[in-house]
Amino acid sequence: MIDNNSVDIAISYKDFQNQVSQVLIRHKSILDIMTKLDEFTARINRAIAKSVTNCGCIKINANKQDYNRDSLQEMLNAVSSHIEGTLCDNCKEVISTEIGSYLFYLAALCNTLGLDIEQIIKDEYKTIKTLGIYSLK
Repeated sequence: MIDNNSVDIAISYKDFQNQVSQVLIRHKSILDIMTKLDEFTARINRAIAKSVTNCGCIKINANKQDYNRDSLQEMLNAVSSHIEGTLCDNCKEVISTEIGSYLFYLAALCNTLGLDIEQIIKDEYKTIKTLGIYSLK
């Protein structure tokens, strides 16, 4: 486990992507990368479910979302994440680790396909910044 308080480094998405390209050996095939992304998506979902069912630090209280509002701002204020509570330190660490592994394989996918993850993030940022609430994702 890395103590985030003792490690203070500035890292760019490009640095991360380059580091991934230097250490990815066993799962270099696009097929391996695709299945690893699926695996870590499932592991993230499982860790969240365990936070609810085993730990109990969060609770999911889901109901129908109310999109029938007069303004987009009212709609934004009316929708919910359905999560009650906050993650405990242990669950937060487990989920963060799984997300980190997912990001590793996402960077590997970008490397394999010759994509720049930093540019993808910038492009998506510009899109959501430009469209704002109208992006409706």
